[in-house]
Amino acid sequence: MRTDDFDYDLPDELIAQTPAEPRDSCRLLVLHRDDGTIEHRHFRDIVEYLDPGDLIVANKTRVMPARLVGRKRETGGVSETLLLKRREDLDPLGHLWECLVSPGKRLKPEAIIEYRAGGLHAPLSSPVVLCGEIVDFVEGSKGGRLVRFEAPGTQTLDEAIHAAGHVPLPPYITDYEGDPEKYQTVYAMQDEHSAAAPTAGLHFTPELIEDIKTHGITWESVELEVGIDTFRLVEEDDPTQHVIHTERYHVSQEVIDAIRTTKAEGHRVIAIGTTSVRSLESAWDGDACASNPAITARYF
Repeated sequence: MRTDDFDYDLPDELIAQTPAEPRDSCRLLVLHRDDGTIEHRHFRDIVEYLDPGDLIVANKTRVMPARLVGRKRETGGVSETLLLKRREDLDPLGHLWECLVSPGKRLKPEAIIEYRAGGLHAPLSSPVVLCGEIVDFVEGSKGGRLVRFEAPGTQTLDEAIHAAGHVPLPPYITDYEGDPEKYQTVYAMQDEHSAAAPTAGLHFTPELIEDIKTHGITWESVELEVGIDTFRLVEEDDPTQHVIHTERYHVSQEVIDAIRTTKAEGHRVIAIGTTSVRSLESAWDGDACASNPAITARYF
């Protein structure tokens, strides 16, 4: 097996740049594994392929405005910062973040970056709401830096990040400037932990979820904090040699019990997207599931 075995042609004009409205009006491709036939449906029709007693498991993580575009205080040069994870193990106050910065060669320890309200499209007349000081390099990470952030105004640090930041979009979404809530699932939790959305779940609407439940299908949630490396290409010729990033996940005891009940009754467990699959596969150790939050490097 080679990585280029997975290559296929996808013209740019066929990549949607704006969300479908309503969400569940997007197209759904159904492959029948028993005979290989294919159906072209709408996503709202998914309920027709679910059976009473089935269990759906979705990733409820919420995306944070993790993309910051600012200017280096000393030179005025534009730089981009992607927030990866808050390093509370090094700074209990939560001001120190592990980040990816660009251009990496110019952003060394002691460099200060200023971010303005409005972020990417902010004029130079906009006030500086957030400052980031490069503290150190992150070992083994190209472009990785430890950055200490401060909010010079009256806002809290999180408020300042929201004022300056943007939700990171996949590289194939090039010109979307609409409502950032469209890049959140309708069932996302309140706390923001992810640098990217669990995109397979973006097509569900509250009405569709309710319709699914009324058909006797159970809905449960796990949490996996999606990292920015989810956009990273597989560059190895042999895909099995690819080293994937680690992510934090949590599968609750309630979900574990629901899975056991569903399997015992002969029904299906249906994971929405790869992040939900990664959570479930990581929690399972062959005999039982681990219900405590943990870090996974599982690659499948």
